Amino acid sequence: MRILIIKTSSLGDVIHTLPAITDAVNAVPGISFDWVVEESFAEIPRWHTGVRKIIPVALRRWRNQKIKAIWSKEFLNFVKSLRAEKYDYVIDAQGLIKSALLTRLARGPRHGLHSESAREPLAAWAYKYKHKIEKEQHAITRVRKLFADTLGYRCNSESQPDYGLEAGVFENPVPGLPYVVFLHGTTWTTKHWPENYWCDLARQLEQAGVQIKIPAGSDLERKRAQRIAATTSNAEVLPPQDLRGMASWLAHARAVIAVDTGLSHLAAAFSVPCISMYGPTAPGLTGAIGAGQIHLKSKRICAPCLRRRCMEPEIENDNAAEPPCFSDIAPARVWSSLQPLL
Repeated sequence: MRILIIKTSSLGDVIHTLPAITDAVNAVPGISFDWVVEESFAEIPRWHTGVRKIIPVALRRWRNQKIKAIWSKEFLNFVKSLRAEKYDYVIDAQGLIKSALLTRLARGPRHGLHSESAREPLAAWAYKYKHKIEKEQHAITRVRKLFADTLGYRCNSESQPDYGLEAGVFENPVPGLPYVVFLHGTTWTTKHWPENYWCDLARQLEQAGVQIKIPAGSDLERKRAQRIAATTSNAEVLPPQDLRGMASWLAHARAVIAVDTGLSHLAAAFSVPCISMYGPTAPGLTGAIGAGQIHLKSKRICAPCLRRRCMEPEIENDNAAEPPCFSDIAPARVWSSLQPLL
């Protein structure tokens, strides 16, 4: 049985789809998956043994030149790859208009979320078979139920998700040296844990004799990482990493400290203990889940606000947390949760 998955982005959403593939492989003998995924995340599906073929798509690049992109040779080659085979099932696991359009291009019975279940209800027009999956569930649970409903097997969605990734496949960058990874970078300004908090936590780890590895993507993240590392003698800013390189560092970490960011889901996929901090967001529907995952949530009345810009008045205090929803997720609280993991 050949299945085509449409799930293009983002990093967390791609990782959220892996447990559904594991469920299907365990339930349906001989099943295999092809996957349409954004080019920047195409590495991840390759790590799951149930995925046979990757069909990269460049929607993020093309959206800036829509008309030109549609008539480009690159786009026409993508459509050719997408339509090269007829599938037993085509599953849109994203429920967006952009993924629905790609689903329409594919060959095979089209399945997706009902308009009452999809993130963008208009996406449902693209599917022949529409599945009602309750919205108020974690994203991983929703995808697992969608696959089970589509392919006709029973799924215990309450069980711990199995992402199908093995840490041993990734080389340990520093064998024999325990370390903690600081995932400090994220897309929203409001999701950043205060920099002075990172520095305080780094000093506590220094006293405990634990090494710290700090990845950085953008120039802004690298400057922040360098300032954090400069406060201690046990921290190292990692050189630029591709996804596989980052996976190697996460897979062999003793623990991970993270803001609400896509890489925290990758740590969860490897069952690496991870403390994730949620201020303006909440872990209920999209948080990192799996073995060893600890969620520290703000208890302030304004949280979670789900805003990219903090609407609370600024506090004229050099020691105040910014944004203020992180004021009750201080380094001491993180340290008390981290100690048992070390």
